[in-house]
Amino acid sequence: MPIPRDPRPLTGEPLALDLLNTRWNQEGVTRDLLADTEGLAVWLESNGLAGAHPADAAVLERLRTAREAIEAAVEGSPAQAAPLVDAVLAHGRIRARLTAAGPAEEPEFADASWAPAWLAARDYLDLLTRAPERIRSCAGGGCILHFFDTSRNGTRRWCSMAACGNRAKASRHYARSKEN
Repeated sequence: MPIPRDPRPLTGEPLALDLLNTRWNQEGVTRDLLADTEGLAVWLESNGLAGAHPADAAVLERLRTAREAIEAAVEGSPAQAAPLVDAVLAHGRIRARLTAAGPAEEPEFADASWAPAWLAARDYLDLLTRAPERIRSCAGGGCILHFFDTSRNGTRRWCSMAACGNRAKASRHYARSKEN
């Protein structure tokens, strides 16, 4: 059975933020891609994880746990969220190996159903290492999406210029024209 198209307005962000973006507002209603295993299948496919990880109830539950932990870290105090993120990370580790191609590192899990959740939590740590100040929430009114600002000067404000950015500019234009 073919996997449906990803319905989310913003995709392609780093794995941790893409997991946060499984919740979004559409016409004033919050939608959740991880409401069921069908949505999980879409998310796994969108992130190149479909072949290696099943879209089953165990993976779904663990991914929701990781989403809550990462959201707590991004939206709240990293110190308070650290135990939540660490609890997800406790289910996997990096195994160093020497291969024919040279040194390699690969994730290893005691319970494979934690793999996508662990990968997302690990990605969040990588983002914190690279540029924590570039992990952003969209400034669009009512938007709950997140992005990693890759703009040259680091001033991106919206998840999408075509959606939230355009709405903000149109709103400012309307306000200015009303004043005149």
